[in-house]
Amino acid sequence: MPGEGLDQDLARVNQGRHTRQEGRQWNTAESYECGHEPTSGNGSNDPYRTSACPSRVRESRSGVGLARVETRGFAVTTAIHARRRIVVLVGALVAAAAPSGWSPPSADAARRLNWSTCYRDVTVDTGVGYECAQLKVPLDHDRPRGTSIRLSVVRIPAGDPDARIGSIFLNPGGPGGSGVDFALFFGPAAGFVWGQEVADRFDIVGFDPRGIARSTPVRCFGTIDQATEVFAPFAFPLTPEEEAEWIAGDTLLAERCDIRANRVGSHMSTANVARDLDMLRAAAGDDQLTYFGASYGSYLGVTYANLFPDRVRAVIVDGVLDPVAWANVEAEVPFSTRLESGQGAQATLEQVFALCEEAQPGACPLAPDPGDRYAAIADELLTGGPVDVLLPDFPVPFRLTYQDLVGATLGALYDPFSGPFLFQELVAVEGALADAGRLDLPATAAARTATPTSFLRYDNFVESFPAVACSDTNNPTDYAVWSAEGAAADQDSYFGRLWTWASSPCAQWPLDDVDAYEGPWTAATANDVLVIGNLYDPATRYEGANAVRDLLPNSALVTADLPGHVSLGASGCTGFLMGQYLLDPSTAPAIDGAFCPQEFNPFDLAAADGASADPGPGVSAELRQQLLAEIGVR
Repeated sequence: MPGEGLDQDLARVNQGRHTRQEGRQWNTAESYECGHEPTSGNGSNDPYRTSACPSRVRESRSGVGLARVETRGFAVTTAIHARRRIVVLVGALVAAAAPSGWSPPSADAARRLNWSTCYRDVTVDTGVGYECAQLKVPLDHDRPRGTSIRLSVVRIPAGDPDARIGSIFLNPGGPGGSGVDFALFFGPAAGFVWGQEVADRFDIVGFDPRGIARSTPVRCFGTIDQATEVFAPFAFPLTPEEEAEWIAGDTLLAERCDIRANRVGSHMSTANVARDLDMLRAAAGDDQLTYFGASYGSYLGVTYANLFPDRVRAVIVDGVLDPVAWANVEAEVPFSTRLESGQGAQATLEQVFALCEEAQPGACPLAPDPGDRYAAIADELLTGGPVDVLLPDFPVPFRLTYQDLVGATLGALYDPFSGPFLFQELVAVEGALADAGRLDLPATAAARTATPTSFLRYDNFVESFPAVACSDTNNPTDYAVWSAEGAAADQDSYFGRLWTWASSPCAQWPLDDVDAYEGPWTAATANDVLVIGNLYDPATRYEGANAVRDLLPNSALVTADLPGHVSLGASGCTGFLMGQYLLDPSTAPAIDGAFCPQEFNPFDLAAADGASADPGPGVSAELRQQLLAEIGVR
């Protein structure tokens, strides 16, 4: 029987079975204009022949345009503003020449990737060797012999070539995340997270999707300074005046992309990335796809599974978007509103408050009553205006606004290890408000701080994110809808306006991909898809994992009792189960319904070690910080 060898291990890690929620408010019975079931092959339903399934004309698209915020504190974030904190990652393009010819995709006809050694400077730091290649793919899959574009690819070869199974393709999310960067920094840790046998038997492969980073890029600006002019100096708008400033940035972005975006900008839907991924699979010599996708990468994985169901070997989606909500066919509200990420972030914050209360005495700097103390800070900043804060270890005072507080809190919620660092800084904010006579400071409070770290960003993220997300999704064109929905979402979450306005660029996005895929999402795949959801995820709610489990008839669900965005590197339990599944996809039925319990309290870890210690196998605070530079719905 499949998975018999897992029984003993599952008994160890699976202290309970999770029953999927009943009666969720997720409409999976959507009707779609193109209603045929997608199949693989070259027949009339060939997923490459996209004209067989035309998308209806859509008035507008949308993307979550939230610049990533600091995951451990808000000193740097607020000093430079939540939507302007940019550090450009300049990645040298080191790749071999791609084959000059091009053939329609198939496992038999695909050209092989021409690998060559690259990133020797990174090898010095990681101790592993990298190989790079490029692959030509058609700009328009309806015209396979027309204009081509190039994809940049990197791999870490399997440690034991004689036992090699194939390739694991990675996507870190975004959309707009660099799979090359992700492979460079996660690839060396694959054995730590998934088990050494996985690293020995698979090539770890990352690629920059079309339009992104080192692949043929979409560009709407001449310089990064010009690009970041689209950002308002706050994380989200609160007043009509701030809304007008925010909308002006969207208008600038739309105008520049309408004028300057090259042709790839109109061919960047996830469906086209999935078609590219299938060509990469064939070029790597794999008969079926083995894949890991985090955050938005889950949407790519689910799209691939529905376009190429017969070619699924092992597909893992971690931190899962509900594809029906993302496509948002009805376009009555912004798709970021329909995803209800604000509710997920609120639930995650409340769970961090609970962990603070449960920690050992003195371990949580915001205890007792962290929820009440956070609310007092937020209310005072919202009603009384910003406060100047000086943190120990940070030499320059900065002005903290309500939007800064909310934006930095969301960033911290992505990482389950970051609660102690955020709460230390909140104590300093309490002190600043008390010194100004604006807040009664608890007698036990003492300011303790941690120095924030920086995130790296690649160079065309401003335009690449909406180019993908706006191609995929349907949205209103009236900004009054964003204003009303944001205000409504803020009634039961600090994060409602932030997540709602994050999708506003596509109210007037000028580019459209007619080959975008909007469903159905119910294909029967050759092997089960492994779906992983955290109970408390500030970006991709747990309900998204449940929705995909219900939509895909051949799928297995793993639930992690974990606050944070995706489980990778933060749950030894899910890492172990992912590794078993990657080695043998037939283990999925035995894994289905597994419940991975909470493995650590971050406040106790920080108090015991003076910093975030690693609580056990497959879990690393340092690794999570590196991964969060690449992972996430932005």
